[in-house]
Amino acid sequence: MKSCSNGYLSLSFLFILFYSTTAPVFAKISNDSIVKPQVRSSPIVIANLKTTENNYVKCTYGQPLKKGREIFGNLVPYGKLWRTGANEATEVTFTTNIQIGANQLPAGTYTLFTIPNKEKWTIILNSELGQWGDFAYDDTKNVLTFEAPVSSNTDIYEGFTIQFEDINNGFNMLLLWDNVKVTVPIQKIGELTKESKRKKKRRN
Repeated sequence: MKSCSNGYLSLSFLFILFYSTTAPVFAKISNDSIVKPQVRSSPIVIANLKTTENNYVKCTYGQPLKKGREIFGNLVPYGKLWRTGANEATEVTFTTNIQIGANQLPAGTYTLFTIPNKEKWTIILNSELGQWGDFAYDDTKNVLTFEAPVSSNTDIYEGFTIQFEDINNGFNMLLLWDNVKVTVPIQKIGELTKESKRKKKRRN
């Protein structure tokens, strides 16, 4: 019984010695070595859709919030170029050749700009990637422009939102903020026309 008691005391002493020498190290690691994630007032959001025809579209954008402000015609002025989001310029990727209105475009990634107005928006796809906002916007890099009508939402969107909805032979891109809704119909196509191919070669 005596030997067991001594052994127990020895183990207890070793545990206390180990804890007392290592506890400060653990505390230092937990307090000083934590890298916290960046907190954005306008978070990065990804909208994507895989259509019934197995085509994929993805859009990456910064999401500004309404915060009780009047949006279009005030925070976002009418008739002026908008990055269509916040912070980095919005980028959209198509995995198939597309057509918007009468304009054809090869599969790829493009920067999305818009010019909002009260009754219609000008939709712009630009070939220059990695832009911050619209500060370095170059209209000579535009590959497509299209006018889309404005409609009203019954819901109020607190955050600027981009959504895609599957339709026959393509998809709609929806731009939503406050009570405003803009629908951009996008059709999937096969081969580009010869004229579209010539335009692509000139851009390259």
